[in-house]
Amino acid sequence: MQRVAFQLRIKADMIEQYDDLHRHVWPEMIESLEKMGVREYSIFRRGQDLFLTLRCPDFDALIEQMKHSDVDRRWQRMMASYWEPVPGQRDDEPFAMMKEVFYMAGKQEE
Repeated sequence: MQRVAFQLRIKADMIEQYDDLHRHVWPEMIESLEKMGVREYSIFRRGQDLFLTLRCPDFDALIEQMKHSDVDRRWQRMMASYWEPVPGQRDDEPFAMMKEVFYMAGKQEE
């Protein structure tokens, strides 16, 4: 499983709506992500900045699958008005990707 992290940025006047929307994510969106192999998807927010992490078998394949998902296209159309550019994001990136520099899995609970 690949561990992936990336950054997004919400418009300042959309923060409350964004948080509310993510308290009520469409069940079919979650089901679609699970079918595509997404695991442990988290979104953290500090002000306008979002930090997203997830695990999946292949992130590039996931992005391609999402392009063909009706529910994801509807979700992305709805979310499009929430975003503003992430400082430093390259034009060739689907998201402002983050490089993992440290990971500690810890001991498994017994």
